[in-house]
Amino acid sequence: MSHDFVFTSESVTEGHPDKLCDQISDAIVDHYLTLDPGARIVTECAVARGVTFIAARFASSAQVDIPALARQVIQQVGYTEGEFNARDCSILTSLVEMPATARIVQDESILRDEDLEALVARNQVTAFGFACRQTPVLMPLPIWLAHRLARRLSKVRASRTLPYLTPDGTVQIGIEYRDRRPRRVHSITLTVSQHEPNVPKPNVLRTELIEHVIRPVFREETLGLDEHTRLFVNPNGVRVGGGPATHSGMTGRKTANDTYGGYARHSESALSGKDPLRVDRIAAYMARFAAKNVVAAGLAEECEVQLSYAIGLAHPVSIHVETFGTGQIDEAELGRRLEANFDFRIGGIIRFFQLRQLSGKGAFYQHLATYGQVGRTDLELPWEKTGTADGLR
Repeated sequence: MSHDFVFTSESVTEGHPDKLCDQISDAIVDHYLTLDPGARIVTECAVARGVTFIAARFASSAQVDIPALARQVIQQVGYTEGEFNARDCSILTSLVEMPATARIVQDESILRDEDLEALVARNQVTAFGFACRQTPVLMPLPIWLAHRLARRLSKVRASRTLPYLTPDGTVQIGIEYRDRRPRRVHSITLTVSQHEPNVPKPNVLRTELIEHVIRPVFREETLGLDEHTRLFVNPNGVRVGGGPATHSGMTGRKTANDTYGGYARHSESALSGKDPLRVDRIAAYMARFAAKNVVAAGLAEECEVQLSYAIGLAHPVSIHVETFGTGQIDEAELGRRLEANFDFRIGGIIRFFQLRQLSGKGAFYQHLATYGQVGRTDLELPWEKTGTADGLR
């Protein structure tokens, strides 16, 4: 990447069809783990006009009414009327039971070291974690701002400040970089859907979105708009209805939205819909934790941690650190310090973050499904803590 460039990232609201699928999938994970912390559950969802399809594989003593749960999520998101709504949409399921031996019976807090060695990867995966000093939470600025704007867009709909908005909205923001540092806001694009018959005229929609969405967000940001910032509202024309009635959705199609907005590398694997024994989910959290602690320790301005796992092994086969020329010490030494301070085994990650107990605090994984699974300030995410920074120094 050159030192001077414009980078764009995208965020979407809860009602975007892909994010609706992520929330349904993670709500199912939450319910299984709440009732049975040893449960194994992998679930995927697809939505289209009038139809929700759910495929799930599970091993659990819990009984979960998956169709009822899906309707509950659809209603919570705001689809209560129209061509796609919680009451009338068809729910189709394909449910397959895993062998009972797939369950984790023991509490990982009492697992012995040899027990952790037995928890091996069942999938090959290379996961990436990233951190940088562009924002207080050590996230790239484009995705940080995109999430803030999308969350604000959802808030003004829910509060009926702009009652004509539907749950489906998309935000894209472009940030101009100079010498790899954010210098100005290049452009903002808001794409929203509206209810009939109260569809405002384009100039009214633009004015109200600027007043109630864009300006409130940037009043709290150091980097503000200028006279050259380009603002686009529904550049492809009026959108009526939106949501699954207009475009389909699937679990796991917004992995850049879940992580770093495309600014840094991420695995191709979906994060949502998987229990904590799935290494392709939890390795992404551990890699973020490692990278964030490196930056928090002052050992680099930017850091990417790559973890590669092979089927049948508990430990990663590779731990690679990249600091993009900003490191204070050798990258190989950083890798050695990470291995000395963190347990990158699958069982070690589950135990350290207490991943099977988090659903007992409410709809934990469902909340993760929107506005990013890293870099959050509204959730107590164990992989966002920086208490290990001192050890790395």
